[in-house]
Amino acid sequence: MKAMQYQAYGTPAAVLQTVHIPKPEPSTGQVCIKVRAASVNPSDWKRMEGQYRDFEEVVFPSGVGVEAAGIVEAIGAGVVDVRIGDTVFGYGNNTMAEYALLSHWVKKPEGVPFEVAGAIPVVSETAWRCLDDLNAAPGSTILVSGAAGGIGSAVVQLARRRGLQVIGTASSGNQDYLRALGAIPTTYGDGLKDRVKVLAPNGIAGALDIAGSGIIPELIDIVGNPSNVVSVTDFSAVAHGARFSAGPPRHVHRVLSEIADLYVKGQYHLHIQAVFPLEETVKALTISSQKRMRGKLVIVIN
Repeated sequence: MKAMQYQAYGTPAAVLQTVHIPKPEPSTGQVCIKVRAASVNPSDWKRMEGQYRDFEEVVFPSGVGVEAAGIVEAIGAGVVDVRIGDTVFGYGNNTMAEYALLSHWVKKPEGVPFEVAGAIPVVSETAWRCLDDLNAAPGSTILVSGAAGGIGSAVVQLARRRGLQVIGTASSGNQDYLRALGAIPTTYGDGLKDRVKVLAPNGIAGALDIAGSGIIPELIDIVGNPSNVVSVTDFSAVAHGARFSAGPPRHVHRVLSEIADLYVKGQYHLHIQAVFPLEETVKALTISSQKRMRGKLVIVIN
């Protein structure tokens, strides 16, 4: 099968290649799928560049991708909830390939396209988890730094469903996008505290750092209490007294099932900025690394 692999740390353009390797065989509790769509996440290129090497060892050669949607091709021992030929989506390893192993999955509803299903797991579970960690009371207002990306878009929608008001930061070109998701938009950069004070005169109950742009001290200053600031991207958050929301994924089956159901009902939107064939994975990862995203980038395999 074709797969994307790298054999040393570096940028996607420098180290990622299309290779031909044997199809993977599922172990106990796994399924092998014929991949129809796999989604790009910042962790893909950050891991590739060695940004996680202090706490996570990469064994070379390494594949790329942690989520996908596809058709069940083979079933490992102990798996009883799917059959060969079922369509599923969920978490796995090395998913940017023609075939991949999933370790957590749910069945894909008919009304969810493969490219959407392949982009649901990471952003939706991360958004759900960090909102749980923040635990803001319904009716209160939260600030989301980096609200227009994949995770940020999910956070805005799920926060609104929890009864929270959301002020979201994004570039000037994404203000209308945030407004459509239900957020009160503002730009990032100098003067953020003053802008937020005007938009939320009664104060901010908590803040989520999605962008990882070194903004933790400023968010703490805006909120007034470091324990009410949660980051999903900045490992230095704890050093400032804030919190870092880390995996592994929690309540996977419940989260993925509920998000898919909301999507089918038209109550959850997942914006796909662009789709790419497997051979253009380098291009997709490079765009992601430039941090000018609205929603998700998806690798589609026909």
